[in-house]
Amino acid sequence: MAHIVIIGPAYPFRGGIAASSESLARIWQQLGHQVEMYTFTTQYPSVLFPGKTQFVEEPAPQDLTISRKLSSINPLTWVSLGRKIRQLKPDLVLFRYWLPFMAPSLGTVARIIKGNKHTKVVALTDNVVPHEKRPGDKALTQYFVDACDAFVTMSATVTQELKTFNQTKPILSRPHPIYDTYGPKMARADALRELHLPEGKYILFFGFIRHYKGLDLLLEAMKDHRLQERGIKLIVAGEYYEAPDTYQRIIEEGHLQSHVILATEYIPHEKVTAYFSVADLVVQPYRHASQSGVTPIAYHFEVPVIVTSVGGLKEMIPDQKVGYVVEVNPKAIADAIERFYHEGNAEEMVLNIKEEKKQYTWEALAGAIMEAANLSP
Repeated sequence: MAHIVIIGPAYPFRGGIAASSESLARIWQQLGHQVEMYTFTTQYPSVLFPGKTQFVEEPAPQDLTISRKLSSINPLTWVSLGRKIRQLKPDLVLFRYWLPFMAPSLGTVARIIKGNKHTKVVALTDNVVPHEKRPGDKALTQYFVDACDAFVTMSATVTQELKTFNQTKPILSRPHPIYDTYGPKMARADALRELHLPEGKYILFFGFIRHYKGLDLLLEAMKDHRLQERGIKLIVAGEYYEAPDTYQRIIEEGHLQSHVILATEYIPHEKVTAYFSVADLVVQPYRHASQSGVTPIAYHFEVPVIVTSVGGLKEMIPDQKVGYVVEVNPKAIADAIERFYHEGNAEEMVLNIKEEKKQYTWEALAGAIMEAANLSP
């Protein structure tokens, strides 16, 4: 059995990357591998973090070995962690890479580890080209890419982006697995009660709010008279990672106050189930994307999805089978929402989701990472 180290976000840090790394660790442990996780003492300096807190409030997982040893801004920790893992000589180190800001710390640790001439360094690249670009991004990403032996991506979009930085090292791709840590779907009546909502038609925008995610496009779509006549309400469940002024203006100018429910705060783990259990439909109106962790959550709860035809979003959504793939504009989004309610295909889509989601397993992703490192799963 292999000795595996995962470096990246993990408890007590919140977010999809932390949750997915922990899921990977559990799969490997179930297969008999030895797994250790190393996460940050400082992930983002507070002045650079747009949300309210970087941390979860839940208790630490008792089944995982997680150590906080790395500061993204303190080179001394890069050297000390690199030397520690170099001496441990694990068979595989998996780095999570999603932002050029992390490239100096992760790339330096990787270079030090590889000095033992034994450990394979593999990167699971959530993003390669960031959603919000800044000077120096390409050079930083190249620094990290050059330090790795192989890569695993979760969409064709990220694979193509990665090829602009790497033409020789192995790249494997597997789709983002289904999040399976939220438990079963709630009875709708119970979920409505928990969220203090009346019976009705609800669509859901879920996740932190940034310009590239296109919430403003969805709010513009909500002005459509057809949606208002049907009594459809939009739930926005997620924290603002930018000023809310643009979104508030659209709501006020469009008189959407009675059509939009704002739960604009970080949604804790136990509340996620309730929001997806009341939703008829999840809408992801992104302007651009690599892949999304929202679709796997929707699949877990078997909720149909509307996505825009960008990046890796469309790769997970067979159009008209489990939802709709639409152009990036409010009218196309409104048309798809109206079509969903008019055609009444929700039950058929749910059945299709039950089949579709079978291919999105943690075992497949974990196996691809092991394959990239030339190790037996």
